[in-house]
Amino acid sequence: QVQFVESGGGLVQPGGSLRLSCAASGLIFSNYDMSWYRQAPGKERELVASVTRVGGIAVNLDSVKGRVTISRDNGKNTVYLQMNNLKPEDTAVYFCNARFVRFRWGQGTQVTVSS
Repeated sequence: QVQFVESGGGLVQPGGSLRLSCAASGLIFSNYDMSWYRQAPGKERELVASVTRVGGIAVNLDSVKGRVTISRDNGKNTVYLQMNNLKPEDTAVYFCNARFVRFRWGQGTQVTVSS
């Protein structure tokens, strides 16, 4: 079965940086465009950024443009999200999943931006 394990979150001060990782298993990872999503308390899950099978990237959320970079390593079945200049409004649980196929969600990784 397909499984995503997200990691790298934590508590960070405004202006800080984090690098999130998502290890995928149970699928041919290189066959799928991948995305990062986030869900803040009381809000719907939203699409943050996507990377195609061959590394083409798109930042889908206007509020993070210029502050996040998505990347992938097909040899490690892992997708990454580098986040810089973090703001309190970035506080959320971050998830990865395929971009156009919805597999079961992982547990996510909590990002809290607070002073």
